[in-house]
Amino acid sequence: MRTHFPALFALMFITGCAASSGAVVRGVGSDDLLKLRKGPGLDHAIIIGLPDGTRLTRQKCAPTNGKVWCRVSLTDKPGVSGYVAADYLAPR
Repeated sequence: MRTHFPALFALMFITGCAASSGAVVRGVGSDDLLKLRKGPGLDHAIIIGLPDGTRLTRQKCAPTNGKVWCRVSLTDKPGVSGYVAADYLAPR
């Protein structure tokens, strides 16, 4: 019997991210930064690094190459936007 937990989780996560919502960067660590990228995936250029605690506005999320990526903008500077791995976002 095959389980479909990863697909079900991804669908639930994407549905939860459909509308804009507040998020904060979590789990990066004190000596690292979450990379805000120009597109959804590691092959896209880095715009800026974001430390833990950075407040973001999360928009649409979607799976890309086995990882969920979300379009976000900085809450304090909405003109700065890009994509981050959803693994490092927590609701605020």
